[in-house]
Amino acid sequence: MELSKMLQQLTGGMLITTEIFILTLLFSLPLGLVLSFGRMSKVGVIRFLTKVYISIMRGTPLMLQLIVVYFAPYYVFGLKISQGYRMVAVILAFVLNYAAYFAEIYRSGIESMPVGQYEAAKMLGYSKAQTFLKIILPQVIKRVLPAVTNEMITLVKDTSLAFVLTVTEMFTIAKQIAAAQASVMPLMAAGVFYYIFNLIVAMVMEHVEKRLNYYRG
Repeated sequence: MELSKMLQQLTGGMLITTEIFILTLLFSLPLGLVLSFGRMSKVGVIRFLTKVYISIMRGTPLMLQLIVVYFAPYYVFGLKISQGYRMVAVILAFVLNYAAYFAEIYRSGIESMPVGQYEAAKMLGYSKAQTFLKIILPQVIKRVLPAVTNEMITLVKDTSLAFVLTVTEMFTIAKQIAAAQASVMPLMAAGVFYYIFNLIVAMVMEHVEKRLNYYRG
C-alpha cells in the first residue's frame, strides 16, 4: 500500500477519533460539574448515590463499560440493537466514565476555595448562585485546569478502546493495515498522529491557562 493511501485512511480514522474526543468533552465536562454538586450535596441520599456512581465508573474498566452500555438495551429492555447505535454507545460510555473523573476534579477545586470568599460575597449581597458563578467558578477552573488537561490527554489515547464495539477509529484502522501488510509502519504512523493530537491539546490548554492567570485565588 502506498504511503499516501495509508495516511489517507489513517486521517479518515482520525476524524472518528476527533469526533469521539470532542463529543465526550462537550457532554462530560458539564455533567461532571453536576455530579460534583451531587457529591457535595447536603442531602445524604443524593450524596451517597453520586459517590457510588463515581466509585463504579472509576473502579471498573472503560472497556467493560462500553460493552455494558452497548448490550444493556437488549438484555435489560429487550430492544433490538441497530448498527447505528455503536457510535452512540461509544459516546455515551465515554461521557459517563469521564464525567465521574471530572466530578472529582471539580469537587477538589471547589472544596479548596477559602470559606472567607463565600462570607465576603454574602456580605456584599451576592446570592449563592452569583457567588459561585462570578467568584468561585472562575478560580476553580484555573485551579483544576492542569488536572483536566491530563484527563483530556488520556481521553485522546482512550479513544482507541472504541474498537471493542467495532467503531473504526484511527488505531483500529492502523491495526487492520498493519495486519494486512505484516508491517509495524501503520502503527508507528498512528503513534505520530496521537502525539500530534495530544501536543495540540496541551498547547491549547496551556494557552487557556495563561489567559486565566489573572485568577490567582
